[in-house]
Amino acid sequence: MKLISWNVNGLRACLNKGFLDFFKQADADIFCIQETKMQPGQADVETDGYEQFFHSAEKKGYSGTAVFSKHSPLSVCCDIGHPEHTGEGRAITAEYENFYLVNVYTPNSQRELARIEYRMSWEDAFRDYVKQLDEKKPVIICGDLNVAHEEIDLKNPKPNIGNAGFSYEERGKMSELLQAGFADSFRLLYPDRTGAYTWWSYMFSARKNNAGWRIDYFLVSERVKERIRDSVIYADVMGSDHCPIGLDIDL
Repeated sequence: MKLISWNVNGLRACLNKGFLDFFKQADADIFCIQETKMQPGQADVETDGYEQFFHSAEKKGYSGTAVFSKHSPLSVCCDIGHPEHTGEGRAITAEYENFYLVNVYTPNSQRELARIEYRMSWEDAFRDYVKQLDEKKPVIICGDLNVAHEEIDLKNPKPNIGNAGFSYEERGKMSELLQAGFADSFRLLYPDRTGAYTWWSYMFSARKNNAGWRIDYFLVSERVKERIRDSVIYADVMGSDHCPIGLDIDL
């Protein structure tokens, strides 16, 4: 089974930058996107052979997630079952026969960690949510988790310590999530690979110089990690400040 995840930083804009070309080329069983930044009906996304599930933020032009699936899910639900964390379109869960897929766009802590308290609350609620799912059947979590977990996961770790996306608090919550029974598919297969990033600032020619961060992930339940065939970063695919990532797994 092939899965793709991509923070498109505005689906309508990405549609004009080759989104459908990559979508068709990838030919994934399930294709997940984050940061759609659109409301229902604002764009016609032609994905023949796929069912579409959108979860938009109440605020226009903000956040939002979507799942395109060749296989009909048994059920689909939005958000993470917590009243505090609704309204921003940040999560879609699709249940299949052998696993749950959770497509997520984790809140950004913002400059000077202005939203860190909310982020910590989200992290705890999200971890509890996926742990509950994991008790029923294996879980695949994909999306923009807005954190570089270790120093190897960004080009310039030292000057970014304490900044949003590389604070001790956020990295600690990522560790807690993994310790709750999940494996980082990319680091599982490529523990020492450097220069592997999924997001680059639009400033300072960051992408040209590969001065990036790995903040997009496929996490899987520990008990199915041996079924992973590959975890891929499509760094050459343009159209967003993030690149797509992929997971090939036997489920």
